[in-house]
Amino acid sequence: MAIVTKVSTGNQYESLLSYSRLVKVDNWIYVSNTAGRNPETQEIPEDPAEQTMQVINNIARALTAVDATLADVVASRIFIQNPEDTRAVMTCVGERFRGINPAMTMTCPPLGSTIYKVEIEVTAWLGAGKAETTTIMLN
Repeated sequence: MAIVTKVSTGNQYESLLSYSRLVKVDNWIYVSNTAGRNPETQEIPEDPAEQTMQVINNIARALTAVDATLADVVASRIFIQNPEDTRAVMTCVGERFRGINPAMTMTCPPLGSTIYKVEIEVTAWLGAGKAETTTIMLN
């Protein structure tokens, strides 16, 4: 039988919209679309790069609750509000995920509010960061 763990940050939207920040099913970990709100100050940075770093910090914090890290991320989906912010956002993503290299989707749809410059959701597998990895280069 599968073991399911659900993590909540206490964010008002998780309660209002009936969702979990993270759901872990055995070793699979699904992190909900995450915004760049600082959990201590409740502020969202205006700068797209700073907001991206906060988003990734929020994801890392959620992963820690189930003994996982960013190194366990196997797929990411990045949603950027304004196409003009793509370089700033993706530079930060590249820095934080360099060497992890998950499968990735990036798109520029409208987000739930104009204060959000970027939102990211990830899928992880507990132990992927420590697993033997083979890279195949296609020519």
